[in-house]
Amino acid sequence: MEALKMLISSQELCSQEEVLQALEREGFKLTQATLSRDLKQLKVAKAASMNGKYVYVLPNETMYKRVTTPRLAQEMLQMSGYLSLNISGNMVVIKTRPGYASALAYNLDSSDIPCVIGTIAGDDTIFMVVKEGIAREDVIEQLSAVIPDIKQPNHHG
Repeated sequence: MEALKMLISSQELCSQEEVLQALEREGFKLTQATLSRDLKQLKVAKAASMNGKYVYVLPNETMYKRVTTPRLAQEMLQMSGYLSLNISGNMVVIKTRPGYASALAYNLDSSDIPCVIGTIAGDDTIFMVVKEGIAREDVIEQLSAVIPDIKQPNHHG
């Protein structure tokens, strides 16, 4: 169920066939009947996406995307799902709990952080490119506006 919710919230899936294929890629084998029942249980609906295709959406989809005011974003980020951060040169890799990456990347993108050039989000990983020549501490400082938990020192075993 969780996997299904995450897939629906992070991908544009237009048919049960596409949902089944996406689940299979994640290692879940489902029958059409089971999927149909799960979709009903989750109250999944179809809505027009940005490009006009009808895609599956969760009833609480508004929580994931389309965050309008920073205050709401801050509330949402009490649970940012953030796990770890790695910086290499001007590349940053942020690990999150499964399903949190796209919402967090959206918040990073919409926060206009000066050092961030762009982000790409998967399910539990955000790949970010920052401007060259910015000290690691400054990158962390700027990102902490969106990810409060980032300030805790990384535990290097």
